[in-house]
Amino acid sequence: MSKTDDYRQTLKGLDDWIPFLRKNSGLPGPRGNLELAHVVAELGNKKQFRQLLSFQAEENTPEVFLVFCGVMGVGKLAAHEPKLFEQLHMYASDPRWRIREAVATGLQLVGDQDMDLLLKEMQKWSKGNWYEKRAVAASLAEPRLLKEPKYTVKVLQILDEITAAMENAGEERGESFKVLRQTMGYCWSVAVAALPEDGQPMMEKWLDSDDKDLRWMVKENLKKNRLLKMDADWVKACAKKVESIS
Repeated sequence: MSKTDDYRQTLKGLDDWIPFLRKNSGLPGPRGNLELAHVVAELGNKKQFRQLLSFQAEENTPEVFLVFCGVMGVGKLAAHEPKLFEQLHMYASDPRWRIREAVATGLQLVGDQDMDLLLKEMQKWSKGNWYEKRAVAASLAEPRLLKEPKYTVKVLQILDEITAAMENAGEERGESFKVLRQTMGYCWSVAVAALPEDGQPMMEKWLDSDDKDLRWMVKENLKKNRLLKMDADWVKACAKKVESIS
């Protein structure tokens, strides 16, 4: 029996999940128990998720893991109750990085069920603040959601729009911008690897940018093994072009 199966069996036998979730949260520590969080999202209901979201939680505590699970659960439900996107939207700019990560993971659970709905909602969020743009990029840059070219094309277009917004950011580039930049440092590679014939020319467009943050973003993407496996010669040529501009 896998650990996930074990969690599933345990939760099904419990009336109150909270003590078990606290004990097995993995927090404080470098990594929360993502396997358990996924099982909670899978098995839980709206009442349980509401309870999990009610906890006042500081970062890196068992309680923030409870909120993390609640946010993920809302994501699962949003695929059938789109009004719940409003709640996820609020958490996208949460000061706690784990909660922002829970938003992205929860949005991916929407995509697992209805990718058209997720893309429609992410088009709206992509016009928002840097944290909201970060949630969009992090949720969409997931290989399992990019199996169909029609979806990957749309994801590439959204990443392109976010990149353009970053280039036009001006001098005010605070913490939320830096968080987005960090995420965009891998997102392009995921989408390009999923659909090279469309992705490569779109990413190449940004090789000429003299914006220091975009140059960093491009360089980081070019370091990813998924691109090297896709086309090592192309990666080498792109890296050379970026260096010539730096």
